[in-house]
Amino acid sequence: MSQSPGSTDVFGPLRALLEDPSVSEIMVNGPDKIFIEQKGMLKKTPLKFGSSREIYTLIEHIARAVGRTINEKEPYMDARLPDGSRVNAVIPPVAVDGPSLTIRRFPASSPTLQDLVGKKALDEKMAYFLHCCVVAKINILISGGTGSGKTTLLNALSYSVPSHERIVSIEDAAELKLVGENIVRLESRPESENSTPISIKDLLINALRMRPDRIIVGEVRGVEANDLISAMNTGHDGSLTTIHSNNSRDALRRLESLLIVSQEGMTAEVARYSMSRSIDLVIQVNRFSNGARRVTEITEIGGMEGDIILTQELFNYKSDVGFQCLGFVPRFVSRFAAAGIDFPKDFFSDTYSIKMKPKV
Repeated sequence: MSQSPGSTDVFGPLRALLEDPSVSEIMVNGPDKIFIEQKGMLKKTPLKFGSSREIYTLIEHIARAVGRTINEKEPYMDARLPDGSRVNAVIPPVAVDGPSLTIRRFPASSPTLQDLVGKKALDEKMAYFLHCCVVAKINILISGGTGSGKTTLLNALSYSVPSHERIVSIEDAAELKLVGENIVRLESRPESENSTPISIKDLLINALRMRPDRIIVGEVRGVEANDLISAMNTGHDGSLTTIHSNNSRDALRRLESLLIVSQEGMTAEVARYSMSRSIDLVIQVNRFSNGARRVTEITEIGGMEGDIILTQELFNYKSDVGFQCLGFVPRFVSRFAAAGIDFPKDFFSDTYSIKMKPKV
């Protein structure tokens, strides 16, 4: 969002931060409380606004530019800037200490799995396995906390989708930078004075009519959970989504809760059965105190035993050991051959090593 020549830059002290590619997030808590995330670490900056009014003026400017409204009646706003940055703003009376602004920025291009290997987010063996999973249309749930790298990993996995396949992506605020030619990106819309709301659930139902080979949902966190699980269960293999959770087991518990809420009359047992029949793999990502983001668990969903979902950890990361392949062969590995992948029979053994080749 640029300013016209000769005008006062409404972004004020944030302008330099917005032009610094190493800054991934900007957090304004008050006139003299401007924080950033840089290379995975949070730090306070010496920058300042002249007053809370200047912050409010900036928030109003952003709202007008993206066609949103923020006022006492609607005191918060989630929006996307033209450059793809995601903006959240909160003003009084919700924001007790004055207006607050958060801008999450995204790189111009997304890293590939090989790039993430270079950043030690995962190792070559894990990366190649995940590449094969995407090609073979394994349904994947990526779990992690805020800022843990879920969207980054989701983008990286999208490079492995065969180029001839049609992808429909669905997000609250379009953050994904998917690669390919046959891609349709859908974005939800909040309610406003001039328009009716369009939810993730609405878009997901519509996406099923668009002949998708893959459905990618940026994050599952509401009543759309039931429609997504149903889609995975009715022939839409290769679906990918993310969920907020601290580990793979908690991710399944959270998804179970969402399913129960989203479908009247659904019991925990039915929810677990549906999940066990639709999700093949859970990938856990975590952010560490030094700013590093890593894949810490890759877990297979192995069906049901009684009313319990069976899981098997295939890979993990331990600070004192590093990345580990635990030697278990997932049941779905037979689908790799059907997808035309010449997958090594001894891949999961301790003696097998691999250097993943970049995808061409």
